[in-house]
This record gives sequence, C-alpha cells and structure tokens, in this order.
Amino acid sequence: MRARRECLACREKKVMIPLNHYLLLSAFLFSCGVLGVVVRRNAIIVFMSIELMLNAVNLSLVAFGQFLGDATGQMLVFFVMVVAAAEAAVGLAIIISLFRNKQTVNIDELNILKW
Repeated sequence: MRARRECLACREKKVMIPLNHYLLLSAFLFSCGVLGVVVRRNAIIVFMSIELMLNAVNLSLVAFGQFLGDATGQMLVFFVMVVAAAEAAVGLAIIISLFRNKQTVNIDELNILKW
C-alpha cells in the first residue's frame, strides 16, 4: 500500500526524465549498433545492428520533440520506421537470395559484386 502512495505522489509531482538521459541511452544504442556493424561478419547480425542504429535515432527524435514541445520528431520517426521496414524487407530478401546461391551469410565470403 505504501508503494502505491509513493507512486501517486510521483504522478502529482510530474517527475520528468531529463533530456540528457534519453540522449545518453540513444548514444549507447547507436554505438552498440555501430560496433555490431563493424565487428560482426554475419549479414543478419549486421542488418539487426543497422535496425538498432535506426531505433537509436528514433529515440533521439522523440526525446527532442518532447523536449521542444513539437510533434515534428514523431512525424520524422514515422518516416524512419517506414524506411526501416522497407530496408528490412529488401535486405532480408537479398540475404535469402545470397544464401540460396552461396550457402553462407558470412559477409567475408560473399563476393558476388566484385569484378
């Protein structure tokens, strides 16, 4: 019962998480995505890392939009999510096609586009 009273007190105070917390989380997620793209050689992991970077950017856009009191950040997030969905669909189709031809998803072994 006491925890419920504290929670109600927090709601009345309208405790806001500062902008820099969101930006630090976004920077951490983005750096994890960059690290995944640079270090890993599996194409599926690389695409997941790219999605992680896009989600980090989305978090920053929403945080700035909330901080500035503007809905532009949320509209941009919508467009980024549409592009990310299209990228995921096309990327996975390419990965499946490459796997059918080469029997691997290791980026180092894929040399189809080389001369």
